[in-house]
Formats: sequence, C-alpha cells, structure tokens
Amino acid sequence: MTTAIGIDIGGTGIKGARVDLTSGELISERVKYPTPEGGHPGDVLDVVEHILSDLGGSPEDHTGVCFPAVVTHGVTRSAANVSADWIDFPAAETFAHTLNRDIHFVNDADAAGVAEAQFGAAVGAPGLTIMLTLGTGIGSAFLLDGTLVPNTELGHLELDGFDSEQRASNAAREREGLDFAAWSLRLTRYLRHVERIFSPDLFIIGGGISTQHEEFFPLIDISTPLKPAALFNNAGIVGAAYLAGNSLLD
Repeated sequence: MTTAIGIDIGGTGIKGARVDLTSGELISERVKYPTPEGGHPGDVLDVVEHILSDLGGSPEDHTGVCFPAVVTHGVTRSAANVSADWIDFPAAETFAHTLNRDIHFVNDADAAGVAEAQFGAAVGAPGLTIMLTLGTGIGSAFLLDGTLVPNTELGHLELDGFDSEQRASNAAREREGLDFAAWSLRLTRYLRHVERIFSPDLFIIGGGISTQHEEFFPLIDISTPLKPAALFNNAGIVGAAYLAGNSLLD
C-alpha cells in the first residue's frame, strides 16, 4: 500500500490524516485543531508539527500541505483569511526545514479538485469542471479533462462591488444568519456570473457545507449541472497527500 500524509490548513481549522493513494481513503483518524488566532506562519507550523506527531509520522512520509493562497513553486503568494505574513513566504522550504521532511505545498481548493478528479465526483468528467469550496471563503479549482489548471481563485471575482466570497461563502451565510433560501439566491447570482465567464460543463461544490447539499441544491437556479463533492470536507487532505505522493515519486 502506498500512503502519504495530507494536511489541510484553513482559516478556522487545521486537519490532517494518512491517506491510501490507491483508493483515496483515510487510513488513520482525522486529527483537527483550531487555526491559531491571526494565522501566522510560525503558529500554524507548530500546529502542523503537532498533527504529524499525533499521526505518528516519520521524515520518510510523503507529506502534502494545502493552504488558502496562490501557491507557486512552494511559495505562498497571497493570504486570504490568514496573516499577511504568508504573502511571498517560502512555505515549502520553511516547513521542510522545520519538519525535517520533503513537503509539497498546494492551494487548498486545487488539492480538493485533484482529489475529486482522482477519486470522487469529477472522475472521468469531460471538458471543464469547476470545483468550488464554500467555507471561510470560496476556493476554486479548474479541471480540464481531469487536468488541474492551478490558482484560479474565483472567490475573489468582483461581483456587485464585493469580492464574491464576502457575500456567498458559508462563513457569510453564518455571519449574517441567512437561511438556505436567502443564501441560495446569492449562490445563484454568483454561479451564473461564473457560468457567463467560463461556460463550465460541471460544478462541484465542496467544503463542510456540502454534506447538507440536499437542503440548498434544489434552490439554486443555474444551467450547469451541479454535484456535491464525493469526499466532502476530506478532499483537501486527500488531494494534498495524492499530489505529494506523486510529486515526490516522480
């Protein structure tokens, strides 16, 4: 069995598990801790180290980390819902040095999209699939015939004078006390905007709220087929582990 560890760093929580790279299944418990207040790199790194200790990890483990930012060549180029210290931060190099292991860093929604393309709702999907993760913000992944086009960041599309995620994310729903009917009107507006620009063949909705898709999917009025993420809120962990395993084996 080929395995790797996936770590998913979010604006409110950091979670990780060991993953079977053949099936995409978690083969350990999922360990989760709150994201430290402020989300500074050093504090986040301490939590990741704690998770690896809980999982019994060793330096030989392939380890992938996904993060809510544009990531190029292991450097985090932006900072959504975390400290601005992450902007242009050499994340992969810093984590690898501190944790004494090779680290593969990737955008969190991109990791989730890869997981769904390999093991979930986007397996074999032709054309353009857009995965959107609805959580603290809105992450996005473009999959063209199953191949990732990284760092799309559609949560920051401006709509009605706002970053879209400020009004349509799950955090916005919770913050404003919106019921599913009111929130679905915002999601419809946002998804129609994305449709007009990119003409996707399929939308996949991920994030923790995707477990409640039956309550709001029927209220969304768009032309593009809509599916929930098959891996739900574990997609980031699975995708980060898969990318680490494949990157370090190449």
